[in-house]
This record gives sequence, structure tokens and C-alpha cells, in this order.
Amino acid sequence: MPVRASARRRRALSMTSLIDVIFLLLLFFMLSSTFTRFAEIRLDTGAGGRVGSAAAEGPPLFLRLTGDGISLNGSDVALEALAERLRELTAPPEGTESMPTSLIVDPVGEEVTSQQLVDLLIVVRALPELRVRVLE
Repeated sequence: MPVRASARRRRALSMTSLIDVIFLLLLFFMLSSTFTRFAEIRLDTGAGGRVGSAAAEGPPLFLRLTGDGISLNGSDVALEALAERLRELTAPPEGTESMPTSLIVDPVGEEVTSQQLVDLLIVVRALPELRVRVLE
């Protein structure tokens, strides 16, 4: 009598649990990854002032930021040339001690974007002798 091997019937694999696991892994890695680096920019507003600080400072500089450009003390200036112009204006006369200078930033109008303000603050914060105040 010939011996036959019993034919086993294979069950089909259920893909449902595999898809669930892949989805959970994808969700985990998406939520735990950082795609961009966030930077923090300190933003001092002009609402609160310190008593007695105006006497120890030089004259303030006024910077107006509009959607069209930047003006420093009434004259237009490009963002690339702003740092050099601020250094010229805050340089103390020869033989005198440097004093901190207030820079008052006034973003004017609805067309000023937050990116323009951030770009401006990055340039201005590179100058340690300036005390920057942003008007609301």
C-alpha cells in the first residue's frame, strides 16, 4: 500500500495586523522626528520701561519696518547694510566711553510679515551694544 503524504492546506496570512504595526511605527517615527530646528528669539516690547535707564543711554535710534523696506532714523537702508549703518551710528566719539544705545523697532502695517521681523532681529541682535525694543 503506497503511503501518501497528507497534503496540508495552508492558511492565507492575515495582512491586517501587519498593516496596523506598520502604521503605528510610521506614526511613532513621524511624531518623534524633528524636521526643522526651532530657534528662540527674545522679544522685548516697548510697553515697560526701567526707571533711570534713559539717563545712562545715548540717544535712541528709530527703526521703522514696513512691507516695502526698512528706514533708520528716517533714511532708507537695506537689510544687508543695516548692521554696518548701526555700527556707524553707535560708535562713540574718540576718547569717550561707549554707552548702550536704545533701538526702537516699529513694525508698521499689516503687510509686515513675521519672517521680516525675525530677519531684522537676527541682524540687530548681533550688535551687543544695542538695547532693542519692539513696539506692539
